[in-house]
Amino acid sequence: MASLKDLRNRIASVKATQKITKAMQMVAAAKLRRAQDAAEAARPYSERMASVLANIAGALEEGEALPLMSGTGQNKTHLLVVFTSDRGLCGGFNGQIVRLVREHVRRLEADGKVVKILSVGKKGLDLMRRDLGDKIVAKMDLNAGKGIGFSNAEVVADKVMDLFAAGEFDVATIFYSAFENVITQRPTAQRIIPAEVPTADGTIAVGGTNALYEYEPEPEEILAELIPRNIKIQIFRALLENGASEQGARMSAMDNATRNAGDMINKLSISYNRQRQAQITTELIEIIAGAEAL
Repeated sequence: MASLKDLRNRIASVKATQKITKAMQMVAAAKLRRAQDAAEAARPYSERMASVLANIAGALEEGEALPLMSGTGQNKTHLLVVFTSDRGLCGGFNGQIVRLVREHVRRLEADGKVVKILSVGKKGLDLMRRDLGDKIVAKMDLNAGKGIGFSNAEVVADKVMDLFAAGEFDVATIFYSAFENVITQRPTAQRIIPAEVPTADGTIAVGGTNALYEYEPEPEEILAELIPRNIKIQIFRALLENGASEQGARMSAMDNATRNAGDMINKLSISYNRQRQAQITTELIEIIAGAEAL
C-alpha cells in the first residue's frame, strides 16, 4: 500500500497535469473558432470553383480535356496524399484518417493497383510507417504553427503536379478530416486528378455536354490556368478542414483528460483520507492502550 507521502505526491502530480490539460483545452477552443471560420469560409469558394469547371468543361468535345482533368487514360498507379497533424494530443484524429487510408489501400491492391503515398504531417507518417512505409514516396511537414496559409497548399499542390508531370501516377486522391462540429470530424477521400467535375445532377462528367456560353479565350486556355488553381484550392480547403478538425479533436481530448484527472484526484483523495484516518485511529488505540497499561 502506498504511503501518505506517496499519495500526496501523486495527487500533486495529477493536479499539475490537470492544469496543463485545462490550459490546452482553452487554447484549442480559442484556435478552433478561427479555424472553423476559415474552413467554413473556404467551402463556398471551392464549390463555386468546381461549378465553374463544370460549365467550362461542358464546352469541350470528347478527347479535348487537359491531362490534369482527364488523367493519363490509365488507372494503374494511385497517389494518396494524406493530410494529418504535426502535433499530437488530439485523440483519435490522426488514427481515423490513417484507418481510412489503410482501407483504401487494401481495396486498390485487391484490384491489382499500384499505390504510392505522399504524407503531409509528422503524426500520420509515424502511424503509416509500420505497415505502409514501403509505399511512402515523399513526406512533407506543414510547419503551420502560425496558421495555415495558401502558400502551404501551393507547396503541396506543386509537388503533386510535378509528380504527375513526371508520370509517377495516374490518379491522385487527398485524404483529410472534414469538420462538422467539435465532436464529429469525418475522414474524407477526394479525388483531385483526374478532376472531379460535378454536373447539375450531382454526377461527375468531363466533356460531351452542350454549353450555353461562348468563351474568350478558348476553353482550353482557361482550363490550363484554372485546373492547377482548382487543385490548389481543393488542397487548401482540405488543409483548413483538417486544421479545424484537429483543434476540435484536441479540445475534446483535453476536456476528457481534464475530467479523468479530476476523477483520479477524487479517488486518490478518498484513499489518502481513509489511510490517514486509519493511521490516526491506530495511533489513538496505541495511546489508549499505553495509558490503561499504566
